[in-house]
Amino acid sequence: MTTTRPAATTEEEEEMVMAASAAPANAAPPDADDREQQKKVQARRKKKKKRRRTPSEEELAALRSVLRWARRGEAGDEEEADCEHLLPAGRRRPRVAVELHAHSARSDGSLSPAALVERAHRNGVKVLALTDHDTMAGVAEAMETAKEFSIRIIPGVEISALYSPSNGSGANEPVHVLAYYGSWGPAKSQELKKVLSSIREGRYTRAKEMLSKLRNLGMPLKFEDVSDIAGNGVAPGRVHVARAMVEAGYVDNLRQAFSRYLYDGGPAYATGSEPAGESVVQLICRTGGIAVLAHPWALKNPVPVIKHLKAVGLHAIEVYRSDGKLSGLSDLADTYELLKLGGSDYHGRDDKEEPDIGSVDLPVLAFFRFLEVAQPIWCNAIKEIFANATERTGLNGPKGCHWTSSVDDLCNMCLSSPELEETDDSEVEVLRTEFADIILRNRSCKTLIEQRAEITSLLH
Repeated sequence: MTTTRPAATTEEEEEMVMAASAAPANAAPPDADDREQQKKVQARRKKKKKRRRTPSEEELAALRSVLRWARRGEAGDEEEADCEHLLPAGRRRPRVAVELHAHSARSDGSLSPAALVERAHRNGVKVLALTDHDTMAGVAEAMETAKEFSIRIIPGVEISALYSPSNGSGANEPVHVLAYYGSWGPAKSQELKKVLSSIREGRYTRAKEMLSKLRNLGMPLKFEDVSDIAGNGVAPGRVHVARAMVEAGYVDNLRQAFSRYLYDGGPAYATGSEPAGESVVQLICRTGGIAVLAHPWALKNPVPVIKHLKAVGLHAIEVYRSDGKLSGLSDLADTYELLKLGGSDYHGRDDKEEPDIGSVDLPVLAFFRFLEVAQPIWCNAIKEIFANATERTGLNGPKGCHWTSSVDDLCNMCLSSPELEETDDSEVEVLRTEFADIILRNRSCKTLIEQRAEITSLLH
């Protein structure tokens, strides 16, 4: 005999059921005193519920800080209203919709970067990190589109890598490391581009090897078909091979293609030219980024991977998913003093079970702590980018002597560049300091110019 499981009840419904079962079947209707007593009990319950769900001062302060950052330092008169809007009845803590893991058609997603931003806006996302596989080609388009909406873009990338057990036992395991950069992008950008380009080139070889394995399994596919699915200039990945398999009728859907053939270590799986995980983490740190281990729950044994990557600079691991926080990984993050982050890993696939963009309930305190770690790193990257730029343009020496009337004028002149429209208050302050140092170092150059002008006027 089978029983039907009852639908979940609220706390209030349970109390009503308990009260009904406790009352005698022939009980008389409650008199005025009883009704008054019931009202007092209900009032105490409501007050208790409200008190239990009130967010802490720390959470509210973090919420305001994150909202300000999302608006690039503009506090806005509607900030308090926004805070109330983000604290609906029944919510135990405040939330800002933050999406830190999403893909566009520039790698293996289905939406263009612009369409991805528009979908994020419709879903109420305030902060969006575009993290395409092994490319940052879509970031500029995403940032341009985000100007139309109240969304802050974090330039990102998901870098493919391999973990090799230090004791030499066991096979290499694929790992993915997310990199998050400030609004100016990575320092040493050419170094990062070179590594990403090498990984993408390896994807072509990898795709051909997967097709060879599928052919041996009786599922021949043409490389040209996979390339067409990937799109012009996009390095083919597993999802493009999976789509070709669906189109050829070998599998019913993408999920089946992965679960049967293309999963890590599967019969049609192949590796490319992925670098070692530790070198990827070090590269991210060297270029002014935040390094985060993506979907560690997919690893065979995440503990040695996390321990190894933490030793070379890993900042965080993904802990939050659309189905909640994974307590085991949360404990690992505590053990190794890592930040706890997460995202939907949205691709826009034809899969009803895929989490939508912005669906992960990332606590505002978790994102606030991420910003506390990230902002000093991003500001240092700005200093390095600016130092390299001034060296190239001659702004930093007598050869150029691009003098203006004040540090503010020089700062505004630099910020007038279209590429720097995303700069926020903390980053502008870094620029002011750098400009002041330049003017101080070049005072002798300015003095010479003034002296020459005075002598010229006397001669005339």
